[in-house]
This record gives sequence, C-alpha cells and structure tokens, in this order.
Amino acid sequence: MSPGPASSAEANRWLVLAVVCAALLVVVIDATVLHVAAPSISEDLRPSAVELLWIIDGYSLVVAPLLVGFAKLGDKVGRPQVMLAGLAVFAAASLVAAFAPSPLVLIIGRALMGVGGAMIMPQTMSILRDVFPDRRERTTAVGIWVSVSSAGAAIGPIVGGFLVEHYWWGSVFLINIPILLAIAVATIAWLPPAAPRRRRRWTRSAWGS
Repeated sequence: MSPGPASSAEANRWLVLAVVCAALLVVVIDATVLHVAAPSISEDLRPSAVELLWIIDGYSLVVAPLLVGFAKLGDKVGRPQVMLAGLAVFAAASLVAAFAPSPLVLIIGRALMGVGGAMIMPQTMSILRDVFPDRRERTTAVGIWVSVSSAGAAIGPIVGGFLVEHYWWGSVFLINIPILLAIAVATIAWLPPAAPRRRRRWTRSAWGS
C-alpha cells in the first residue's frame, strides 16, 4: 500500500521544514525591510508623515490581528491550501507595492501583503506539528522556526539597504515574487494536499509524542 499524503509529508519532514522556514523568512523580513528605504520612498512618492508611518508599519498592524483567524481557517480547510493562497496574495500585493505610483497605492499594497503574511505565518507552525510526530524532532524543528523568525527581523534592514542602494525601493517588494513562486512549487511538491483536520488544544499533550 502506498503511503498517504500525511505519511509522505512526514517522510520528507526536513524538506517541509525548509519550505515553511523559507515562507516564514519572507514574511518576517518584510516587517523590517522598509526601515532603510523610507528616505527613497519619501523622495519619490512625497508621502505625508502619516502616510509614511502607514507605509512602514501598516504591514505589521494588519498581520497581527489576523493571525488567529487564519490559523482557524487553516484547521478547517487545510493548512497547505491556506498557505498557498497566502503566497499568492503576498506575491500579487508585492507587485502592486513595487510599482505603486502614489502613497495610497503603496499603503494598500502593504496592507494586502499583511493579509498574505497572516495567512502564511500560522500555517508554518501548524504544519510542523503535523509532520513531526516525534517530540524530540518537533522540538528541534520549532527551535529552527524560532531562529529563522528572529533572524528575519534582524536581516530585513540589511536586505532592504542592499536592494535600495543597488536598485530602487520597489525592488524590496519585487524580489519577493520569484522567491514566493519557488516556495509555492515546493509546497505543492512536498506538502500533503490536505492537512489532517485535528481539533487539538494548545496544551502540553498537543506538543508531546
């Protein structure tokens, strides 16, 4: 008998970890990537002080309140499916933001990126819980997930500074598209088509073997 989707994902669990960490890294980097691009954006689009604040921080303000709702949606309809939808939304919003002709369009693009990020981020952790049934391996995987999250926030300004210096401020968004496309292909290849729909509480037993 051939292994089911969940069994296949568990067999490729370290590849799955690489995929979800790559998706997480993109989401986290974009929370801080614009910090050094603000002068270039101000020079080009001439936003007001309030508009610039929304351009920089609107992404994080949208992500935070939507995380729980999209985590629940992933439990109901399938985590990889919600993650793929989030990748699509994030990529489309990145394209809008990259070529935004005005501060308002850039704010809208950043807000939509926040929606995509909120769809992606909780699925990355939930998928790890599904594909790492062994408690020791799951602890290692979660530790890597946390490290990637912390590293992404730290390297965001470095990535943004490099791109703005060598290209233009829109490149900090445009670079997301090929990366997200690669992640989407890997998600389809290595993650199960439908995640197990487990009603599990966030307790010690949920993390145990």
